[in-house]
Amino acid sequence: MFTLDKSQYFYRTVVFTRKNNQVALTNIHNPEETTSLDDWPGIVLSLADGLHSIQELIGFMASQYHGNPPAELEKTLKSVFDRLLDGDFIKLSDKKVELPYYLAEPIEELDIEKAKKLMHEDGYTQH
Repeated sequence: MFTLDKSQYFYRTVVFTRKNNQVALTNIHNPEETTSLDDWPGIVLSLADGLHSIQELIGFMASQYHGNPPAELEKTLKSVFDRLLDGDFIKLSDKKVELPYYLAEPIEELDIEKAKKLMHEDGYTQH
């Protein structure tokens, strides 16, 4: 478990899909092969663009409750971060991170061939 440093930025390390309002991990070489995520991890992963801090995420999530966020919001988010970090689906950084093309958007918004080419050039392998 890690200490939640709210000033850190968080970014995804995996290709994802946002089909039918459901966030899932996907394989760029076989996009129909998906692993669905629960709601909270899916939200965090989809927002893990490397440009926002954990504090900004907490503020955003709290705002979704129109001034009445759950008392356990930060504890829940810490648990989600623990799981996503343990699975190596996201990473943390002290500064903003620009994601490579193939991780920047859901797979539906990518040019698959371009994404595969760039992955190969970067030596990126999915886990």
